[in-house]
Amino acid sequence: MTRTTLTALVLAVLLAGCSGSEDKPLAAAQPITDGDSCHVCGMLIAELPGPKGQAYLNRDEAVRKFCSTTDMFAFLLQPENENRLSHAWVHDVAVTPWSRPADDAFILASEAWYVAGHDQRGAMGHTLASFRERHHAEAFSETHGGEVLAFGDIDLELLTELARADASMQHHGGMPGHEGHGNEVNDHAGHGGAMHGH
Repeated sequence: MTRTTLTALVLAVLLAGCSGSEDKPLAAAQPITDGDSCHVCGMLIAELPGPKGQAYLNRDEAVRKFCSTTDMFAFLLQPENENRLSHAWVHDVAVTPWSRPADDAFILASEAWYVAGHDQRGAMGHTLASFRERHHAEAFSETHGGEVLAFGDIDLELLTELARADASMQHHGGMPGHEGHGNEVNDHAGHGGAMHGH
């Protein structure tokens, strides 16, 4: 067997492997059960309002569930995780109740639109409102305030900014929320950080 033939065979095997992985369906979002706890904060997910998140990492078939989209991003944006994401799911709150989102309303997080800085309270305080359609996100923003963002617009600086604003509101008796969760996001987001500037 010549070297050229061997190289061609190796390339064919590699390409076939790549093709097979692309055809493999994405692992589906899993139901939120009464016993499910958040991978970040440990709170029982089903008891909390607002959109939730789920994530699958590469080479890991286990799903990680989160009580909020904010907690999901706080986890995924950590340096040890940001290059390991296979795919993630979030609720489309345009088609399901904010107070208790349904399991059949999950959409791919990478294709969703998000509203940050709105006045609705989610799990443990502020959470990113998620939508399949941009016009639904824009309508939500017009009613509840906030800024419409794509998946790639969300970073740790933004999460830090939102956590500080949430903590300030709670400190001054603003919107109701659970005390202390802002520190969880701040811990994940690191120290310092200027305003996001979107």
